[in-house]
This record gives sequence, C-alpha cells and structure tokens, in this order.
Amino acid sequence: MTEGNKHTSALIAGCRINDRNSQKELYQLLKGYAMKICYRYQNHAEEVEEIMNEGFLKLFKNIHQFDEARHVDIDIALKGWFKRILINTCIDHYRKNSSYLNGKQVSEETENIADRSETGADILSYKDIIEAIRELSPAYRTVFNLFVIEGLKHDEISEQLGISVGASKSNLSKARENLRKILLKKNEVKIYVESFR
Repeated sequence: MTEGNKHTSALIAGCRINDRNSQKELYQLLKGYAMKICYRYQNHAEEVEEIMNEGFLKLFKNIHQFDEARHVDIDIALKGWFKRILINTCIDHYRKNSSYLNGKQVSEETENIADRSETGADILSYKDIIEAIRELSPAYRTVFNLFVIEGLKHDEISEQLGISVGASKSNLSKARENLRKILLKKNEVKIYVESFR
C-alpha cells in the first residue's frame, strides 16, 4: 500500500468514527475534484457549493459502505465512489428544481440553427467548451452531461430524471444544437478579435 493510500485509509477510518479532523482533511482533499463534477451540472456558484456540500454529507454518512480492502488504489476508488454520489446529488437537485426549469420556452431561433461545415474546435480551448456547456439551460445541460460525459443511455437518463426517453433524446439534440451555436459564436468572436492583432 502506498503512502497516499495509507493516509487516505486512515482518513476513511477517522470519518467512520465521526472524527472532525479526518472529515475536514478528507473534505480539503476532495473539494477541488467535487467542484469540477458539480460545475458540469450547475453554473451558479452558490448552488454548486450547496450540491457539493450535500454530496460530502452523504459521503460522511455512508462512508461505512466504502470497502477500501477491495481496491488496489484507494484514492482512485474513493474518487469514483464519491463521483457517483455527486452525480446522483446533482440529479436529485435537478429533479427538485425541474418543475420550473422544464417550462422554459425555446425560441424559434434556437430551433432552426443553420448547418455549417466549419467547426472551429481547433481554436477553441477546453475552457471555452466548458463555459459553453454551462450556458445551456439546466435541462439540456443535465441530459448532455449524463449522455456525453457520463456515458448513460437514454433509458437510464429517462429513469434517473423522471422524463420520457423521447424527452431525453430531444433535450440532447437541442443541447447539441445550442452548444454548436454557442461555440460558433465564440469562434467568430475569437477570429474577429484576432484579426485586429
């Protein structure tokens, strides 16, 4: 067992007996990782922090279920287990707030996006793409993340979010269209700015 695994194992043991110092240290260890996961599903800093903290509460409450003896690399296994908790917490948050989110009207402009051959992906940075995903509506962003990033199928998304398979497919299609439009706009701005250099 590596030194990192021994330390993480000791923190997990401390969390199992509700040792505040162990909980605080594990929180500090996983906070950045948790923020990245939550920002995929939410773009308001206050809500990201709320969801993240709720995820940590679930982690500490259920830490006894994590069996580090089954894993060679405890750090990786713990992050994978915690990632599932965070994603489920994001989904729960989405469900709780979906009553007012699903009522959002999509404009005719976003429905009819022209098909262009240029992608511009070569000059867009990772940051630009993440920002563009965060600009999607919560319904579109959630389905997009679950399908594209987490690799879930439409029937799984349907079950997780309490929507029909058709709604999942429609939201993904519209998310892709809107994302493409956002990225094309960002690309046009970059090209315009660079033409003045």
